[in-house]
Amino acid sequence: MSKRNLACAIMVAAGLMLAAPLLSAQTWRAAELAAQASISLQQARAIALKAFPGKIVKQELEHEQGGSGLRYSFDIRHGKLVHEVGVDAKTGKLLENSDDSNNSD
Repeated sequence: MSKRNLACAIMVAAGLMLAAPLLSAQTWRAAELAAQASISLQQARAIALKAFPGKIVKQELEHEQGGSGLRYSFDIRHGKLVHEVGVDAKTGKLLENSDDSNNSD
């Protein structure tokens, strides 16, 4: 983890500690996962949109099998098509780019 990412993770953690009574368990989990990522959300979004250009309609950071086990997952819409694009949160490697049109909300 770079010094910049480490400093950001520390700042996020400190801010979360101050707001702890107001935060849900889900928010804590998201911050914990973000601190483990080497690739920023912005970098992952750029990688995903390069793989499948369109509009990101859903995004999440999650533990999932494959790659490092930590991935950004995006649902990207282009016209009537929706693709699920997965980007490894530690390496930036493209893990998935599959048609998800039948499973979209």
